[in-house]
Amino acid sequence: QVQLVESGGGLVQTGGSLRLSCAASGRTFSSYVVGWFRQAPGKEREFVAAISWSIGSTYSADSVKGRFTISRDNAKNTAHLQMNSLKPEDTAVYYCAAKIDYYGGDWYGGYNYWGQGTQVTVSS
Repeated sequence: QVQLVESGGGLVQTGGSLRLSCAASGRTFSSYVVGWFRQAPGKEREFVAAISWSIGSTYSADSVKGRFTISRDNAKNTAHLQMNSLKPEDTAVYYCAAKIDYYGGDWYGGYNYWGQGTQVTVSS
């Protein structure tokens, strides 16, 4: 069993930056894909970015490419999402998720473990 805890959300102005963290307990991320998703009020949850922990390869949604970067800290078993040039449309609850990595290239689905979410609000 993997427990995920997100942190780092908050209120920021347009153009600002935030760094989200996802800490895991119960198991290391070494054989997992760790992803970030977000859900805005009245909208469906959407994929943001993911990282294959053992390989280090990453994938991001087009809407955040060039602005958001996902990374890993092996020593702390923590994933990060660095968010720069934030826009009001980035406002959402951000969730960390994890699944076993079968190296199949599916970044979007099959996540078994989810955190409780952290609110990110970007003011205009």
